[in-house]
Amino acid sequence: MQRALQHVRAFDRRRPAVWDGVLATFWVLFAALDISSGGWRTVAVDPHVPAPLVLAMSVAFSAPLLWRRARPQAVLAFMAPFSLVDVWTGAMIQASFLQEIVVFNIAVRLPMRALARSGALVAGPLVFASFRFPDGWDRLFLPHVWAFAFAALAGIVVRTRKEYTEALVDRADRLERERDQQARLAAAAERARIAREMHDIIGHNLSVITGLADGGSYAAARNPELAAHALDAIGTTSRQALAELRRLLGVLRDRPEDAERTPQPTLDDMDALLEGVRRAGLAVRLRMAGTPPPVPPTAGRQLTVYRVVQESLTNTLKHTGRSSALTADVSLTYHPRELEAVITDNGSPRPSDRAAAGTGQGITGMRARASLYDGTLEAGPTATTGWRVRLRLPLEDSPS
Repeated sequence: MQRALQHVRAFDRRRPAVWDGVLATFWVLFAALDISSGGWRTVAVDPHVPAPLVLAMSVAFSAPLLWRRARPQAVLAFMAPFSLVDVWTGAMIQASFLQEIVVFNIAVRLPMRALARSGALVAGPLVFASFRFPDGWDRLFLPHVWAFAFAALAGIVVRTRKEYTEALVDRADRLERERDQQARLAAAAERARIAREMHDIIGHNLSVITGLADGGSYAAARNPELAAHALDAIGTTSRQALAELRRLLGVLRDRPEDAERTPQPTLDDMDALLEGVRRAGLAVRLRMAGTPPPVPPTAGRQLTVYRVVQESLTNTLKHTGRSSALTADVSLTYHPRELEAVITDNGSPRPSDRAAAGTGQGITGMRARASLYDGTLEAGPTATTGWRVRLRLPLEDSPS
């Protein structure tokens, strides 16, 4: 039954004129049948009203139903004079109740003030009839009042349900769009995170390998033993980089549950990071200051500090000349509410390279990492020579 109603409603939405024509034709035929059988005289105050006039009034009440949905107010205004003639002559034909169908459409589609005006159009002739036929006001006035009230309330209920359904559909559509948008944002954020990780892993390890290769080629002619050590270090660094990439790409496969997982680097892995940089030819010193908090920083914060130090030392290897006097300092300072990391080097930067480093993916990625935890990152040349990166990271989330 419900499926049949849905098909009828769908057909009505596609071809509303067909249903309007069927309804208007039905009531025209019903009115003509009522007149031909003389049934209207059983309720008429004056049963001697001419039949042609009764037929004209019946058609005037039924035929305009064809436009009841497109122009309900105009249709009701058209019926009002015929309603006045109906009560003036005392015919009181049943077709006059078809006005309530128009009232129903006004209640469904138009504002409440339009419904109030329709009540005045319907009630005006009835008030006149109660004065013209004072003995029959109860059977003339009250039935139309009840019919109007029923039609208006039914229209209001249908309209309220329709508006509620439309609101639910709109809310569902909006939630679906927001869900899709959130999914796209989450995917974009995940892609950016993966890109940062791959940039840090590949960039750092390739810079270390490049430094080892340059040092090995220089030492090959003078000290083959040092060259062999450099080659061993290159192999070790390459295998470490390959293992990290495999772990990172493993979680992107169709079955991430089978991927190899290891903890992300933390501050405890800082010594191993610096040792790899030292093997590449950059002398690095690590300084710790302040008192670590009783509860260590979260893994995400420790990873941020680790990656910033890693990227800063990688930029030092990439953008400064190779020299035995080249050094870098890494300073980690615990303050009461934040952790500060300062990475400086004494290299003589090539202006174009360091300018590119300040606007490239490396610095952008470091700033993005810092902003995830309400941190700040500054990068620029020192007062004398070299480059400095300063990271300030809150130890706890801010109240915001």
